[in-house]
Amino acid sequence: MDSLISTTIIAIVALVVGIIATYTIMRSISRSRAKSIIEEAKLEAEVLKKNKLLEAREEEIKIKAEAEKQANIRMQKVQSAESKARQREMQLNQLQGDLARKKNENDSVRANLDNQLAMLENKKAELDKMQHHIQETLEHVSGMSAEEAKEKLVESLKDEAKTAAASYINDIMDEAKLTANKEAKRIVVQSIQRVATETAIENAVTVFHIDSDEIKGRIIGREGRNIRALEATTGVEIIVDDTPEAIVLSGFDPVRREIARLALHQLVADGRIHPARIEEVVAKVRKQVEEEIIETGKRTAIDLGIHGLHPELIRLVGKMKYRSSYGQNLLQHSRETANLCAVMASELGLNPKKARRAGLLHDIGKVPDEEPELPHAMLGMKLAEKYKEKPDICNAIGAHHDEVEPTSLLAPIVQVCDAISGARPGARREVVEAYIKRLNDLEQLALSYPGVIKTYAIQAGRELRVIVGADKIDDAETERLSNEIAKRIQDELTYPGQVRITVIRETRAVSFAK
Repeated sequence: MDSLISTTIIAIVALVVGIIATYTIMRSISRSRAKSIIEEAKLEAEVLKKNKLLEAREEEIKIKAEAEKQANIRMQKVQSAESKARQREMQLNQLQGDLARKKNENDSVRANLDNQLAMLENKKAELDKMQHHIQETLEHVSGMSAEEAKEKLVESLKDEAKTAAASYINDIMDEAKLTANKEAKRIVVQSIQRVATETAIENAVTVFHIDSDEIKGRIIGREGRNIRALEATTGVEIIVDDTPEAIVLSGFDPVRREIARLALHQLVADGRIHPARIEEVVAKVRKQVEEEIIETGKRTAIDLGIHGLHPELIRLVGKMKYRSSYGQNLLQHSRETANLCAVMASELGLNPKKARRAGLLHDIGKVPDEEPELPHAMLGMKLAEKYKEKPDICNAIGAHHDEVEPTSLLAPIVQVCDAISGARPGARREVVEAYIKRLNDLEQLALSYPGVIKTYAIQAGRELRVIVGADKIDDAETERLSNEIAKRIQDELTYPGQVRITVIRETRAVSFAK
């Protein structure tokens, strides 16, 4: 409508403009010319008016069509919202009906449950009465109270459980042996076969051989001054007795004994033996031995392919050359253990270089410059930590005698290889008193169990035979007894290798024909 009005106004304005133009022209031109011009202007005004009116009508039609379109869209939206609202109302009505129905069902179920619970309570009370009556009857018939009967039942169940457990343990152990024993034996045997071994004898004395007994007097010196100077400078006791062509050097420190032996050798060869010369030669030999110790440590590390050892650790390794343990040279034992560790680690898929390093250093606690009150495994671990060895190697050193808990697989490998090197036949010489005491401890431990009649430690303490009474222990008990004795030996005693426990139970029937 607004466009129509504006179009009409434009037409009127155009008409007025035409009239004014006509009037002006009429005044300026002739009257005839003015008349024709006015007619033309009127015609143009009529044409312009019609055109504008047509345009206004078209615009009006477009506006009406657009308004109707928008009205239809709004009407559709309103109808869609009304239909959704009706659907939601129907769903809500349906849900309300379902809820009401379920509520009624739940009320009926709850009522049924209450009735059933009441019935169960009544039945429980009746069962309690019956159980009490049966218990009183059983106590009267058996002559035992319920507690006594319970104790007897528990004891019988304990015995059955122990027997079953022992049988089950044996089955598991047999199965494990079938699957693991073969592979373990292969690895251990392969490791042992690939390492060369030697035997040694531990000594607290060194015998120094001389060409003639005349030299003994020169070594003793006037009023014994030479021998006193030697003992003072070396720290070794020098025994000159009637033994022909021999002088005994006694001392627990093998390095000191070696220094005394080399010093005596140089003094005898030189011929000049007096206190000043003795001090000079001993000092020189001590320096030579120290250099030899370092050289031995370096050569050992190079031979084993171990790099980056602290100089002090190298010196301790070289010092092992002059130390023995149970008749076995400590450096040889450490080299042997290192090689075994490397072989076993390779077989198990572990790092052989780390295993070889831990095996070489596992006994460095036996050769310290000072003697602290610590087990050699703990002292070795502290020395390794002090000289910046890796934590798993330090732990393997400290755990090879179970002083600390192992944190890596290196520890059990070192422990096993140390036992292999030390427990093999001919590797170590055991003191007779300690050997006899270990056998007695094994026999006395087994004798402490009830039902054991006799015990025999055989095969140098590697096997323990236990004889039990057939009337006191049955066949199932023998298995449990064997396991218990093995566990106690493992926890309480110290022994090389392993100990086999054999429990023997037999029944003999003897009759005489007369």
